[in-house]
Amino acid sequence: MDISEKIKDDILNSRLPKGQPLRQKDLSVRYSVSRIPVRDALLSLKAEGWLVPNGKAGVMIPDLNWQEAEDLSFMRAELECQLLKLAFDHITQRDIAAARDFLEALNEKNLTLIHRGELNWCFHDSLYRAADRPTLHREVERLNRQAVRYLGFQYGPLAYRQTSQHQHEALLGFVESRNKHAALVLLRQHIEEAGALLANYLKEIE
Repeated sequence: MDISEKIKDDILNSRLPKGQPLRQKDLSVRYSVSRIPVRDALLSLKAEGWLVPNGKAGVMIPDLNWQEAEDLSFMRAELECQLLKLAFDHITQRDIAAARDFLEALNEKNLTLIHRGELNWCFHDSLYRAADRPTLHREVERLNRQAVRYLGFQYGPLAYRQTSQHQHEALLGFVESRNKHAALVLLRQHIEEAGALLANYLKEIE
């Protein structure tokens, strides 16, 4: 793991405090590195939405909230369906094989949340990249990486992993059979259903 991934892993597993400033000096000691890679990691995580500004130049871990979770699902549903629509007719057998490999890797037990989030993105990315729309693709990737912050709820108390995998299997099946309409309907359902379930859960525990 690089420093960014280590910080993400500590955030997901509640080993770093929310709502308090993260000090470069403290993190440098924690991860046994100089301040330069820590500084770069904090800037990257801020850009991805994992950290928010605190004070003049500091950052902190924001609380998870239902509005952000819902907004992420709204944006992902619209943009990812558009990206898959643009990609669909250009998806190759090699793309499908890559997606199948990532899907099988997601079935492994004992994956860290960070690794699971990365594999989940790689699965979807295998189907989207044929669109060859770099601006749209970058925004979709950013939203997916930001949404990883909520995986602890989806794969923990919400027990959504098996449902998600079944939907991934069905989505890939529609792509393989070239059923574009069904694939787009399922992708929207896949994102919106998980987003609504998560938002409702977070409302209940506020």
